[in-house]
Amino acid sequence: MGKLKINVVIAGRTYPLNVSSTQEEEGMRKAAIAINALIKNYEQNYAVSDKQDVLAMCALQFASKLEISQLEESATDTEVLNKIKALTQLVNTHLE
Repeated sequence: MGKLKINVVIAGRTYPLNVSSTQEEEGMRKAAIAINALIKNYEQNYAVSDKQDVLAMCALQFASKLEISQLEESATDTEVLNKIKALTQLVNTHLE
């Protein structure tokens, strides 16, 4: 499948993009919708006059969610590995 050309609108500006699949297109469109909703929320609830400030806050919120998610995933992975090691030791103890 070739590249698809799409346009997404963020903060009133249109951005032409090339995507590789319909799944990527859907992801881009959903992301644009989420960004625009967050922009609207910031503009309604905070005295922000500059779009760049609003976009910076949106970027910070999305990036922090990603970082928090990765930290939680890492902690979960570590916990699972520790449990597997404990179970392996238990099995090895009973097999000896």
